[in-house]
Amino acid sequence: MLRVSTTARLVLAGQAPGTRVNATGIPYNDRSGDRLRAWMAVSPETFYDESRIAIVPMGFCFPGLNAAKADLPPRRECRQLWHDGLFDLMPQVHCIVAIGRYAQDFHFARAGQPVPKQATLAEIVGDWKAHAHLRPRIIALPHPSWRNNGWIKHNPWFEAEVLPLLRSAVAGAIV
Repeated sequence: MLRVSTTARLVLAGQAPGTRVNATGIPYNDRSGDRLRAWMAVSPETFYDESRIAIVPMGFCFPGLNAAKADLPPRRECRQLWHDGLFDLMPQVHCIVAIGRYAQDFHFARAGQPVPKQATLAEIVGDWKAHAHLRPRIIALPHPSWRNNGWIKHNPWFEAEVLPLLRSAVAGAIV
């Protein structure tokens, strides 16, 4: 589910492929992807143009399911073996959209701004102003899954403040 190029200036960094994505081999080929594309204000054609948008999940393969039939965390060896070297080969990246805690922990730490262990999703996503100076720019998002509908409803600032920032950053990176 890895999609990279030496020209993509925007990186979508999520957790790992889920069951549907694993079955189709197409990242974000589900309702979460529809929501993410709407948040970004991009068409599917633009979204899947790897010369403009790279997709680098924390885990490159489906990690399996736990006893409750929920996705397991991404496998650590992908990050440990590949991520630093992969990002070193992509100096052209202007913006990283860190979707979910695993991606946020990795990318903010790599930028020298580690996320405190006790930080909540609202604190991480809501702290976008404090990270505006980072290069590449890192924008933290909740996962676009329906499971986060309650979080989005209880944090109206996300749609009012973060989504316009995201759309602007995306538009600037994919020119």
